[in-house]
Amino acid sequence: MNIIIVGAGEIGRHLASCLTRESHRISLIESDKTLAAELEATLDAKVIHGDGTSVTDLADADVGECDLFLSMSSSNTVNMMAASMAKSMGVAKVVSRVHPSLQREEWLFDFRGHFGLDHIFSSERLAAIELAKFVRNPDSLVVEELARGRIELQQVKVGPESKIATSTLREINAPEGIRVAMISRGEKSFVPIADSRIERDDIVTIFGEPRKLRDFAEKLQGKHKGNKLRVVIFGGNEYGFSLAQMLESLDCTVRVFERDPEICKGLADRLTNAIIINADATVVAELEEEQIGEADFFISTSTDDEDNVMSCLQAHTLGVKNCLTLIHRADYAAAISASGHHFGIRAAISPREATRREIQRFITSTSYTVLKRFAGVDLVELRIGKGSIAAGHMVKEIKWPSGVVLVGKLRGLHADVPGPNEVLLGDDHLYAMVSKEAKKAFLKLLEA
Repeated sequence: MNIIIVGAGEIGRHLASCLTRESHRISLIESDKTLAAELEATLDAKVIHGDGTSVTDLADADVGECDLFLSMSSSNTVNMMAASMAKSMGVAKVVSRVHPSLQREEWLFDFRGHFGLDHIFSSERLAAIELAKFVRNPDSLVVEELARGRIELQQVKVGPESKIATSTLREINAPEGIRVAMISRGEKSFVPIADSRIERDDIVTIFGEPRKLRDFAEKLQGKHKGNKLRVVIFGGNEYGFSLAQMLESLDCTVRVFERDPEICKGLADRLTNAIIINADATVVAELEEEQIGEADFFISTSTDDEDNVMSCLQAHTLGVKNCLTLIHRADYAAAISASGHHFGIRAAISPREATRREIQRFITSTSYTVLKRFAGVDLVELRIGKGSIAAGHMVKEIKWPSGVVLVGKLRGLHADVPGPNEVLLGDDHLYAMVSKEAKKAFLKLLEA
């Protein structure tokens, strides 16, 4: 693919390096002259010292031949303006990185629709989501977000004490807004129908609104509600704040350690249930004073990788069983994730690598996007064509091929799991689990 990247900071440079190794044709626009010269000497890419919002520089980057446009600078204004211009100049897919504070405002304003963007994301929120998965669903095999975080995917194993086991989907009668989209039994995975039966030890893939989904997942697992998880976060920056905000609305008690008193004041104003502690989590005495050893999770999210690792080691020594850490360098994060369990670190998350995985799903020549691949089944996202067979009809009026389960719909700012009486409209974003055998017939219904 021909890919243009605007901005060569930590995120942009990592993406450019990874994508050039995959033999994509990369053009990189960077405003810093020294950095542009350095990258030109080290990357197998076309590097332009310029401005991503300049029509001349975009033309110099061959925007007319671009398949995917990625705005990755640290400026919201530059990113969204550059991506919007690229869209108007004919680029099929444009993606913009934004500050997490802007992404949190998506429920108030449709930035994507207003600027003509295909996708916006914040690397801080992506990393926080990855960290939160371990806490929110410690027994789930896979957890993913879609439809701007309003719908969640979980994979859970049906436990021996589950009262749902041996029942059909019809008998289970899952709560409204919950979908059982795939059952994996042994080496076989399939998209179920109403008379499909759930057995003990099955791996079940479910979708729905996060709070409802947690209760249903516990029924599948045969679990009973336990005590609130105790979570300690080191670092009140955007990573730590995003994580705390995700966790405080769940059954967790959250404490945030932050050295800077001004940041502490801001956190106290913005977080409603978290306890803010103005202290240094790299100091053992501070950890001991707050009885950190009793926590279920200790998560380091500071900007310093060394501080993050050392604070996790100290927390583990004090008795914390689950330590998670943010590591900015992707290669270091991979190494710690592979061997960190030997010294108490369950996982290390790299914002750069989280961003690469997010972008990877847009690297396709198809009209749809594969969000996740399973054995024989894909989770896909696509925009319903205005002149398609499905547009303007209720879900129950459409003859869906066997092997398809609709798991989400996004219309403007509103997202839900579509019910049988819901009318699908052109330009809706539809999410579905689709077997390989059903994909061609499924796309025929939705493409104009």
